[in-house]
Amino acid sequence: QVHLVESGGGLVQAGGSLTLSCTASKDIYTINHMAWYRQAPGKEREMVAHLTNGGISTYASASIKGRFTISRDSAKNSAYLQMRNLEPEDTGVYYCNADRLLTTRGSELFEAWGQGTQVTVSS
Repeated sequence: QVHLVESGGGLVQAGGSLTLSCTASKDIYTINHMAWYRQAPGKEREMVAHLTNGGISTYASASIKGRFTISRDSAKNSAYLQMRNLEPEDTGVYYCNADRLLTTRGSELFEAWGQGTQVTVSS
C-alpha cells in the first residue's frame, strides 16, 4: 500500500532549480515529521532535510541549507523541497519520508517512504 508519492524530479543543468513534492495518500489523516532523503549512485541513502510538525527544519549541511528549502502543507499532508543552484553532486534519487502517520482508520504507522524521484544535474 503506497502512502507517499513524490513528483517533480527531472534533468536540470548545474545552477538550475527544481521543486519536489510529496503527497500522502488519502488514507493518511495526520503526519508527525517529514523529511527528504537522497541516494546517489553507489552511495548510501542520506538525509537531506527534515521538518518537524512544529516547523523546525534541519539540513544535512550548510551547503544544502543555503540552497534547499523544506516546507510542508499539513492540511494537505504534503511536503516540498525547493532546490536552487543545483550541483552535479546533488544527483540522485530523492525519497520522501514521514514518521508516525495516523490513518483515517485510527491505526498508526511508524514510518513511510515514497518510491523516489530521480534528480539529475548535468555539468
